[in-house]
Order: sequence, then structure tokens, then C-alpha cells
Amino acid sequence: METISGSTFLLRPVHPADAEALARYADNRKIWENVKDAFPHPYTVGHARDFIKYLQRHEEEIVFAIEVEGEMAGSIGLKHKTDVYRINRELGFWLGEPFWGRGIVSEAVGLIVDYGFRHTGARRIYAEVYAHNRGSMSVLERNGFRHEAVLRRAVIKDEKVEDLHIFALLKTEWESRI
Repeated sequence: METISGSTFLLRPVHPADAEALARYADNRKIWENVKDAFPHPYTVGHARDFIKYLQRHEEEIVFAIEVEGEMAGSIGLKHKTDVYRINRELGFWLGEPFWGRGIVSEAVGLIVDYGFRHTGARRIYAEVYAHNRGSMSVLERNGFRHEAVLRRAVIKDEKVEDLHIFALLKTEWESRI
């Protein structure tokens, strides 16, 4: 995996030396409220090391560290889907709270979409967003994703049942933007 330069950050491979920073920024309830339950809370250095080892064993996973000010401050990735869904990649991202509001995630999404369509054979990139997460919805819309569906009362997070919104961008739509 290559390193991709953003205006104020890098997208780069995750390294073992990232464990401390990863744990520091990921251990945040506001982040946990917007990601799947597989993302632990509290988030420890041990969780960070386990995640990094997982990535080392699964080189097919596309997960970039978002490096800001010289350290890992978040991550962004494209999960390969299988079987009849194999032309899809599921986008996921998070960024440490001290870096919110700087446009980093919006730019990072654009960069990883470009990477995904150029290097993976994906024809569709989609993201699942909980109903309360308006910030991520705006990030996706700014990058050309279309709101495709609402799966009513489809998820439970922190003991609350809520709707799940599906946003997607087709390769043909992306190509017409570049």
C-alpha cells in the first residue's frame, strides 16, 4: 500500500509504532457511538496492538492510518465484499476528536474513493451510517455519495434501536466527476 498525501495529513499503512496514538485517539465514546460494536470501548493499547497484528496477517485489507501532525490520528478503509457483492467495497472511517472540523475526513474520503476505484476493481463504494450521525452523512454527500436507502430500525447501538442509512457512489459517477 502506498502513502497518499492530503493537504494537511497523510494516508499511509498502519505500523506497530502507531499503537499508543491509536489507543489514545480511539478511546473516545463519541467515536464509539458511530462505529460498529467490533470497535471496542474503552479502547486500550492492547486493542490497538491486536488490530495492527490483524492488519499484518490480512494484507488484502485496505486500511490506511490518517496521520496528522506526525502521528496516527484515525483510520480509513475499504472492506472487500465477497460472493455476489464482490464488486462492492464498504467504506469506514474515524478521526480523533482533536482533529474534527478541519476537513480532514472529507478530503480523506475523496482520496480513498479515488484509490479504491483505481486499484481494487470496485464498481460501487458504500457506507452505512447511523441515523444520528449527520456529520458523516455530510462528508459522504460532499464526496458525491448518494443516499440510497434507510433501513428502518435496523441496528442497535448502545441499547438504542435506530435507522441505518446507506450511501453509495458508483464508479461511473466518480469517473464523471474527475
